[in-house]
Amino acid sequence: MNADESDLDRHVVAVVEGVGVILDKLKAYGAIAAALVLAVLLAAQSVRLHTEQLAHEKLKTQVAQDATQRADAALKNETKVGLKEFGHAAATQENSDAFTTSQPVRDAIARADAARHVRLLDGAEKRAATYRAMAEAGAAACRDLADRHAALDRHVVEGVNVVSALRRDLVRRDAEVALLRRQIDIERALME
Repeated sequence: MNADESDLDRHVVAVVEGVGVILDKLKAYGAIAAALVLAVLLAAQSVRLHTEQLAHEKLKTQVAQDATQRADAALKNETKVGLKEFGHAAATQENSDAFTTSQPVRDAIARADAARHVRLLDGAEKRAATYRAMAEAGAAACRDLADRHAALDRHVVEGVNVVSALRRDLVRRDAEVALLRRQIDIERALME
């Protein structure tokens, strides 16, 4: 049995050594397989990271383009508003200047009406004196007639004075209405 035991021991040693070699090979293959799995996982993670970096860069570009577009739109709007305000200021100044420039004409009309009133008043006083002289020279009927003529002349002179005052007010009002109408048009142009 000694020989059988020694064969058995050799077989057992051979089996144990074979199992050891197999286990060493399995460990080596396992390490290779683990390395391959890790390499595949690393490659997948690298692809995902690269994809995220590209998406991030695209987002940054889009945000920058949006900011540029908003800035351009704001600049265009500011320019448009500035041009409207400049036009509004110029039109307002022109309207005011036209009203101010027309003031001497209105003043000249008022002075001419006042001078006419003074002339008519002087003429009425002279005619009244003439009528009184006629009345003193004539009878009582002439005195009554002279008084009526004098009263009529006073009414005519006062009527001319009222008409010139109304005319002066009407000319001023027309100028103010024209000024306000032009100003309304100017304001509407600004709002458009």
